[in-house]
Amino acid sequence: MNEPPIVIIGAGIAGLCTALAAAPRKVLVLSRGSAGNDGATPLAQGGIAAALGADDSPAQHAHDTVIAGAGCNDLEAVAVLTTQAAEAIVWLQQQGVAFDRDGDQLSLHLEGGHSHARIAHAGGDRSGQRIAHALAAAVAKHAAHVTLQSGCDVDALLLREGRVVGVRTRDHNGQSQQIMAAAVVLATGGIGALFACTSNPPSANGAGLALGLRAGAAGRDLEFIQFHPTALAPNDGALPAQLPLISEAIRGAGARLCDGDGRALMAAIDVRGDLAPRDIVARRVWQARHAGASTWLDARSIGERWPERFPTVFAACQAQAIDPRREPIPVLPAAHFHMGGLATDLLGRTRVPGLFAVGEVACNGVHGSNRLASNSLLEGVVFGRRLGAWLADDIATPAATGALQTLALGPPLDVANWQRLRQLLWQHLGPVRSASGLDTALATITNNPSLAASWPGELARALLNAARQRAYSIGAHYRSDDALGTHSPKVRCCSPSG
Repeated sequence: MNEPPIVIIGAGIAGLCTALAAAPRKVLVLSRGSAGNDGATPLAQGGIAAALGADDSPAQHAHDTVIAGAGCNDLEAVAVLTTQAAEAIVWLQQQGVAFDRDGDQLSLHLEGGHSHARIAHAGGDRSGQRIAHALAAAVAKHAAHVTLQSGCDVDALLLREGRVVGVRTRDHNGQSQQIMAAAVVLATGGIGALFACTSNPPSANGAGLALGLRAGAAGRDLEFIQFHPTALAPNDGALPAQLPLISEAIRGAGARLCDGDGRALMAAIDVRGDLAPRDIVARRVWQARHAGASTWLDARSIGERWPERFPTVFAACQAQAIDPRREPIPVLPAAHFHMGGLATDLLGRTRVPGLFAVGEVACNGVHGSNRLASNSLLEGVVFGRRLGAWLADDIATPAATGALQTLALGPPLDVANWQRLRQLLWQHLGPVRSASGLDTALATITNNPSLAASWPGELARALLNAARQRAYSIGAHYRSDDALGTHSPKVRCCSPSG
């Protein structure tokens, strides 16, 4: 009898790194899109953070990570991330990733929240795309142990005596299939598509998180959602499903945020100015827009090198008839990254036997309440490799005894109710929150039968309840009704929630 494979759901950086590291175990990677083009990884403009400079160290990288996370980070997870970052860069190079270089050295860049230039790029602002394609090519070379199956959704987990032992898939034609597994790894990405303004693709809709929660996995820090301060605002005012991102590296290269009169937005807000951590900058842009001001990123100082240094952003601006060499770029904040997720240990284990999670859908506490720029791709590599290596050595094939239970997601939403939910969460679960707004959102979902019965509505309630329970401001979770009005880790402490 053939041994069932390890099933990995998602072909982004975390899923592909897990698959490569699981050799020689048989692995089946399931994805909606093709490997190298699935999820948010190929959209990432920033690179990978690693303390590679002569004046830098993993300890300083860890310090910056904890400062950005407002002290809510799991320090052991941070130590793993930062001490293994340099090795992750070397390993990626071995998989075929060609990082940008200055002569014989990697070219290192500065982003918000970092005290040193430590961001390695691949192809300028095409880093995510270059890395994803290199990993997909590496997986293709390991066809003896990794099989890729694209064009399918996983809509149910199969359990036997409380242990996850497989999945049910559904293809674009509606045909379903049951697949048995030695272990199931959720590498399904984030939740940005639940918000009206997002940098995430439509596939980042939280389905993997919802499925894990339904199976009994614990949620952790579900309220910690990062909003990127600079998405490209549409010139016609109509919000598309996904907003083009204006990389933080552009502010690292000297761009400045301003209002319609040219006044600096971050003046007197933070000593780090435009390179303050994302939660602070995104909140300032949000507040300025809600006060009636227009918000712009003035990057004219980059000059004629724009197409060479930031080709992706330049092309997105040109598509809206904007020339960033000669005029400011209209920007607005957008849902970008979920620091919370399914609670895991440092090996990706959830509390449900046989169910693992890695990457953005997981939460081991490494990011705290606000992710430091360019730590997300790094997380996928470091913890994906750790999980894959552990699965290769330690996971046993479950015994085929007991009745098989199918645990499916609830009903989906139609297009109109999806839009209602996205607007609702953007309005009340965005960069600035309050008890009254959160209560309004919860009541709206409860009183709408379609929303209340759906799996997106169920997930939205979990997010809103987590935000409601944390009645103070910290990191990316900002409560306008917090009496102390602080997010200082000296005053508050974090605990798992959700």
